[in-house]
Amino acid sequence: MPRLRLFQIDAFASEVFRGNPAAVCPLEAWPADSLLQSIASENNLPETAFFVPEGEQFRLRWFTPTQEVALCGHATLASAYVLFRRLGHRDSIVRFESMSGPLSVSAEGDLLTLDFPRVEVELAPTPPADLLAGLGLEPASVFRATQDPNYYAILSSEGEVRQLRPDLEALARLHPYGTVVSTQGVEYDIVSRYFAPSYGIPEDPVTGSIHCALAPYWGARLGRSVLRAHQASPRGGDLRCEVRDDRVYVSGTAHLYLEGTIHVA
Repeated sequence: MPRLRLFQIDAFASEVFRGNPAAVCPLEAWPADSLLQSIASENNLPETAFFVPEGEQFRLRWFTPTQEVALCGHATLASAYVLFRRLGHRDSIVRFESMSGPLSVSAEGDLLTLDFPRVEVELAPTPPADLLAGLGLEPASVFRATQDPNYYAILSSEGEVRQLRPDLEALARLHPYGTVVSTQGVEYDIVSRYFAPSYGIPEDPVTGSIHCALAPYWGARLGRSVLRAHQASPRGGDLRCEVRDDRVYVSGTAHLYLEGTIHVA
């Protein structure tokens, strides 16, 4: 397997250089996991996605620069973009099998919509000391989700979310947990940021998967099933979220940045 196709897609992006970059490598068969991890480490992006056809669907896997993860929203969106826009997938829905079960992405014009499992959170009555030290402030409340796994810190204002300068070394000690901070926004229903330094991602620009928990939580608080969300990283990105029973539909647009060939032997 000396050469592989490589695409770099900006997901949940209004234009190139916004949103969250993901590398996507279509494969015909699985190589050794060590090669997949080496490619992801070399790419040094928040996520590299690999997929292999299985009948009429695809087996999808995601790797950070340091390890494989169970679920990634923006790299799933990017993989669907590659299939729809670059590889000629003719159906309006692309279906994936993954470590998190069956996933699908539908296309309607430029808008791509993830169909992901809903994630429930529970109150963490005693937040870990490293979480408080990492944030450098006292959250209004802290929740956790074991399916991700992540801590979800609710802050009191959009300014606190945007101005936060966390101690990443302290947050890394929470592994395997990442850290989400969120609040109700002024122009958006949800404003958030996400930090996962123990996975090689100091701050993830836009994270589709955390909205599987954020949308149900904020939807219940605000009395809405459809919410507008913004992830307030330096690159920034917008998401539309809809909660339906045990599923969360997360929508956004994507843009091609790079297409080429990598040489692995």
